[in-house]
Amino acid sequence: MSIHYRIIPSAPEAHLFTVSLHVEQPDPAGQCFFLPAWIPGSYMIRDFAKNIVTIQARCHDEAIALNKLDKQRWQAIPCDGPLELEYTVYAWDLSVRGAHLDQQHGYFNGSSVFLAVEGQEEQPCELTIQPPAGDDYQAWRLASSYTPVAAEPWGFGRFQAADYEELIDHPVEMGCFTLLEFEAAGIPHAIAITGRHYADGERLKRDLQQICEHQIALFGEAPMARYLFQVMVVDDGYGGLEHRSSTSLLCSRGDLPVPGDEGISDSYRSFLGLCSHEYFHSWQVKRIKPREFLPYQLASESHTRLLWVFEGFTAYYDDLTLVRCGLISPDSYRELLGQVITRVQRHSGRFKQSLAESSFDAWTKFYKQDENGPNAIVSYYTKGSLVALLIDLQIRVHSAGQRSLDDVMRRLWQEHGKPGIGVSESGIEALCSEVAGVDLSDFFRSAVWGCDELPLAQWLAQVGHSLQVRQAQSNSDKGGKPGNPPSLAPLALGVRYGAAAHGVKLMNVFDAGPAQRAGLSAGDVIIAVDGLRASQENIETLLSWQRGKAGVEIHAFRRDELFSVQVAVEAAPQDTCYLVPDPCDAMAQQRGLEWLGGPQRKG
Repeated sequence: MSIHYRIIPSAPEAHLFTVSLHVEQPDPAGQCFFLPAWIPGSYMIRDFAKNIVTIQARCHDEAIALNKLDKQRWQAIPCDGPLELEYTVYAWDLSVRGAHLDQQHGYFNGSSVFLAVEGQEEQPCELTIQPPAGDDYQAWRLASSYTPVAAEPWGFGRFQAADYEELIDHPVEMGCFTLLEFEAAGIPHAIAITGRHYADGERLKRDLQQICEHQIALFGEAPMARYLFQVMVVDDGYGGLEHRSSTSLLCSRGDLPVPGDEGISDSYRSFLGLCSHEYFHSWQVKRIKPREFLPYQLASESHTRLLWVFEGFTAYYDDLTLVRCGLISPDSYRELLGQVITRVQRHSGRFKQSLAESSFDAWTKFYKQDENGPNAIVSYYTKGSLVALLIDLQIRVHSAGQRSLDDVMRRLWQEHGKPGIGVSESGIEALCSEVAGVDLSDFFRSAVWGCDELPLAQWLAQVGHSLQVRQAQSNSDKGGKPGNPPSLAPLALGVRYGAAAHGVKLMNVFDAGPAQRAGLSAGDVIIAVDGLRASQENIETLLSWQRGKAGVEIHAFRRDELFSVQVAVEAAPQDTCYLVPDPCDAMAQQRGLEWLGGPQRKG
């Protein structure tokens, strides 16, 4: 017995998919259906059911009543089957999480369009995907990692899934996309690029092949029979979401390499890091999972204190993969690592929320950040990646270079991922201590369960690197580089700001900084500093002229009310970090070479 789905982009101009669902043996007490409230990999309640526009049920070709039970569940009146549902879904979410449809392309994640048959989630599913009707869509193709039953390669047709969880784990892209194919470690891979672009396809295939082969070698095997990168190109965008045999990516048009350019721009480096991150998830979180995710509870939040492992470790390996496989130089990697350290060091939330708490509260704090986020929370991505770094370096030192975090990952794959055994909250600490050969409980207590400063300088020195700190030189200074020695020390308000129509809008106001002490708040728009009109382009210059003054008058709007405050502008804090190689210790230098996978191979 299987459950049959059919989806048709029935009205691209109105952004509507029509979905039909056939249940051969419905629950005799009245079959219930539900749509997930969230999508695995993105830990926020999204209430996809809000996009269902119409829904009706039929049994033996007769309409039957369908009662809505709550925001995402429906129940048909008892019938002896077969039961048919037909419903329309509004699809206008251009992201990697939902569904989007227009005359140019269609895209959907199963969690946003396929109702689950309650009590029959483990039944096999069959899915028919049809193209839109009309001559305008004759050239459309389909890109997905579903297993075909009756479909040509890259064509519409019938597909199968072992159960509902698999059904919603193969996103679909349809339209006139660019298709690039390559092999990595003997596994077929493909890239489907949607949207207007000028990418060098051969370069993209070559670079992604290096990433994929490196990660397959790290774990010892690929967990999928084939893999698909779905890339949506827009004017300004960034994001990714992992799936068991594919990933959906959103990027800006300028992120992709163009023919004739063999360098790696900052934006292309970022795109490669995103691809690396999502591909690593094929093992880490898609198969190696927290115990709380087995199985996923898709109707409500599914809390775990281990997101710092599953996202933080992955964030550590994404850029590390790039330097280890030779796509970027060690200097480039040091810049990226310095930027991550800077992001953590600039936010006082790291003293108020532990990594374990950050993981647990992802649903309500990390994914729903407000303007006070930097003062209240810490990212399990960024700080989690730094804790992964520290675990890696400690294992390397304590094992005299014989083991590393790579060994932890391989153990997780063999002991949890392949057999499908969830990881407990204490399991990571125990495994890392075992691989290191020393008890790491004090480190975990401080770095994961507590809010102490991370001993980054101490352990980076063990791999021949010195951690340096300086002042930020501008609002856009991300760190990672030494910077140019300023003629005068930079001054700061203790804010992050952006452009406004008439002035400078405060996006964040940092704890205990000059702006907060003076009473300025996020959302305020500064229009003048010391009587001179302020803009995003000149505010740093205006502030530099206030050097030596006890206070400066700032005029600002809060909503539509004008006010002024006296602000004691201060020297910018020492919170901008970068790394430099330290040649003093030959053994530490050797560890550093082993850590980064060898000497520089590319510029």
